[in-house]
Amino acid sequence: MKRALVTGGSGDLGGAICTRLAAAGLHVVVHANGNLSRAQAVAAQIADDGGSAEAVAFDVADGEATGAAIDALLQAGPVQVVVNNAGVHDDAPMAGMSDVQWKRVVDVSLHGFFHVTRPLLLPMARTRWGRIVSVSSVAAVLGNRGQANYAAAKAALHGASKSLAREMGSRGITANVVAPGVIAGRMTEGVFEPAAIRQMVPAARAGSPAEVAALVAFLCSEDAGYINGQVIGIDGGMS
Repeated sequence: MKRALVTGGSGDLGGAICTRLAAAGLHVVVHANGNLSRAQAVAAQIADDGGSAEAVAFDVADGEATGAAIDALLQAGPVQVVVNNAGVHDDAPMAGMSDVQWKRVVDVSLHGFFHVTRPLLLPMARTRWGRIVSVSSVAAVLGNRGQANYAAAKAALHGASKSLAREMGSRGITANVVAPGVIAGRMTEGVFEPAAIRQMVPAARAGSPAEVAALVAFLCSEDAGYINGQVIGIDGGMS
């Protein structure tokens, strides 16, 4: 059974991705940062549904802690699927943004991607099969007021993933990015009025975590082996 690590797996979108990958027959490692109990709840639900999962907690922005956690996971064998979904918002106009706001957002999304993905690559390459999917945002493509930090961190994943695709493609490993638009869930609740969504999104509605999870699961599948180095928008036509 192939193993998948989903960072930020305890949130709305991460939980949907974990559930979908487990349904596709993968053993899923559900990652959380502070809230291990939420990751454990996702793993327990997967087990109840007949799937296979476990929960882990570490801060992806902390290279040392992440390295130790990944080493422990690799004791049981290679992780062949990784979904870099961890991310945080800390919005402010750039003119009024603090160093802490800038650095924390970049640390989690960008440095977290590096800390998690790098140690998995060589064990993955030895199996000659792997799938790396990073979750970005429409903000990385279009920009968004108050989110220079978030857009910068997520856009960096696009360049890193395209480079990684070139480095690892001959080993049967793909690296792709999905860039969701407005997705229903706790992170967007109360941020967008329905009227604003109708105006912003050609599809005139928010997307669902399940729709994003379906795309991620496809990119992690055998069928998607020739899709590599791509940034795929899932935003109802916004971009």
